[in-house]
Amino acid sequence: MNDTDIEPGVAAPPERQAAQETPRPRGLGPIGWLRWSWRQLTTMRTALILLFLVALGAVPGSFLPQRPQAPERVDRYFADHPSLAPWLDRFSLFDVFAAPWFAAIYILLFVSLAGCVIPRAFKHYRAMRARPPAAPRNLTRLPQSASYETDAGPDEVLSEAHELLRKRRFRVDEKDGSVAAEKGYLGETGNLVFHLALLALLFALGLGSSFGYRGNVLLTEGNTFANSLSRYDQFMPGREFDSDDLPPFTMTLDDFKATYETQGAKRGQATDYLAKVRYRETPGSAEKTYDLKVNHPLKLGGAKVYLLNHGYSPVFTVRDAKGDVAFRDAVPFLQMENRNQTSEGVIKVPDAQPDQLAFYAILWPSAVATEDQKQIVSAFPAPLNPMITIASFKGDLGLDSGTPQSVYKLEGIGKTLQPLGKKGQKIMKPGETFTLPDGAGTVTFEGLREWAALSVNRDPGRMPALVAAVLAIVGVVASFMVRRRRVWVRASAGTDGRTVVEVGGLTLGNATSEFDDIVAALRGEEETSGPDKAAAPATEESEE
Repeated sequence: MNDTDIEPGVAAPPERQAAQETPRPRGLGPIGWLRWSWRQLTTMRTALILLFLVALGAVPGSFLPQRPQAPERVDRYFADHPSLAPWLDRFSLFDVFAAPWFAAIYILLFVSLAGCVIPRAFKHYRAMRARPPAAPRNLTRLPQSASYETDAGPDEVLSEAHELLRKRRFRVDEKDGSVAAEKGYLGETGNLVFHLALLALLFALGLGSSFGYRGNVLLTEGNTFANSLSRYDQFMPGREFDSDDLPPFTMTLDDFKATYETQGAKRGQATDYLAKVRYRETPGSAEKTYDLKVNHPLKLGGAKVYLLNHGYSPVFTVRDAKGDVAFRDAVPFLQMENRNQTSEGVIKVPDAQPDQLAFYAILWPSAVATEDQKQIVSAFPAPLNPMITIASFKGDLGLDSGTPQSVYKLEGIGKTLQPLGKKGQKIMKPGETFTLPDGAGTVTFEGLREWAALSVNRDPGRMPALVAAVLAIVGVVASFMVRRRRVWVRASAGTDGRTVVEVGGLTLGNATSEFDDIVAALRGEEETSGPDKAAAPATEESEE
C-alpha cells in the first residue's frame, strides 16, 4: 500500500508522519577521481613539491658511489659495509638517476608542469586576441582616475583618445561612448615563456642523459686513441645509447706543453695548456692537426673532445732474470699533489721470468732536497730535474685470477707479491739502470713523457638546453619588467554644453606615471613623466 491508497482523514497529521528518506549523494566515481587527481597534479604547488623531491632524490648520488661512474668504488663499499650496502642497493641508491622512483618523480614533474603551463598558454593566447574589457560604470573608483571638461565634442574626444592610445601601443576598442585600451600582456607572456622554458629544459636534460655519452681517456705523447669502447678508461653511456653511434675517429697526441708562472706568489701555477694532436674523422679521411686547449674543444662526428688535465708518464725498460726485455713502455703516473706535480705510479711486468715483477715509484719533476737533507720534494711542476724513487716486488700479480685490477694499484703485497727489501729500492735519474737483488733482473728509467686527460662528450640535449635557459632568463626579465595596464576614456555632454571627460586606469602592481602622461596628453598638456620624475598620484580635476 502506498500513500495514494490512504483514505482522506485517516492519515496521521504531518507532524507525526515519518520523514521521507533523502536520497544519498552519488560518489565521485572513477571519472571524478581522475579529474580530481589531474587537478591536484597540475597545480603549481604540486610542481614545486616534485621539484624539491627531484633535488632531494639527487642527494644520495653526491655522497654514495654510483655504479655507472665508479663500479670499483661500489664494490669497495659493499666490502666495507656488508650489511648496509645490500639495503641501499635495493633502493637503487648506487644508481640514483636510473632508479625507478627517480624516473617516476622526474616524469611526474614533467607532466605536472606541462599540465599547468600549456593550458595557461592557450588561455593567454585567447586573452591577447580578445577585445579589451568595457569601461566600468564608475571610473572614479579605480586606483587611478581623473576627469575634466573640454569644449571639444564627445566624438572628437573619443577619436583623439583612440589615436593617442594606439600610438602608445595599446589595443583599443571603442564602444558605447567610451574607449577601452589594454597592453602589457608581454609580462604574462614572459611568465609563460619562463615555465615553458623550464619544461623544455627538463626535456633537453632527459634527451641528453638518454642518448648522449661521456668518456674519459688518458693519452700519452706519441700514442694514438681510436674511438671505441675498449679504449676508454671510463665510459658513461646514456640509457638509450648504442655503441654504433660512436664516431670512428682516431687521435694522436704529438706534443703537450704546459706554461707555468716562474715568479711571485703564483709561482708554479699553470697559465696555459696546449696539446698538439693529429686526427682523422674517419679511417679513410685526410689527417688534420689541431691545437687542443682548455675550453677550446675539438668537434668530431657530433662529439666534442675536451682537454681536462695533464701529468707525466715515465718510460721504463724492464729485463727479467734471463736478460730478456719483459716490458718497455711509458707508464702514466697520477698526481699526489697538484701544485708541483709530485706523482706516483706502478709498473706491472707479468711476462718476466721466472717470477713476475712489479714496481711502485714516486716521481719528482723538479727534485730538490729539503732543508734537513732527509727528504726529496718537487720544487716546480715542470720537469727541470726529474727523479724517481722505485721499490721492487716479485711473485704473482694475480692477473690470471679473473678479478679486475686497477692499473694504478698493486694487489696482494705481502701475500702473493713479496718486496725485495731495502736493496730493492733506489732513487734514479733519467738514463740510469737499477740492477735488482738476487738476480731478478734490471729496470732502466729511460726518460719522461707527458700525458693529457681527454673527455669525449656527446650531448644531443646541450643546444636545446642552452636555448631553453636563455629563454627562461628572457621570460623572467619580461615578467618582472612589464605589467599589464588598462585605460578607459568616457566622454559625455555636460549640463552647460561642454564635454565631460572621465579617464580611469588600472595597473597590475604599483601605479605608474604613464596614466598621468595619458591624461596630460588628452588635455593637451606636457607629459609629467621623465627619468627624474616619480609617478604622480591619482587625481580628480576639473578644468575651469
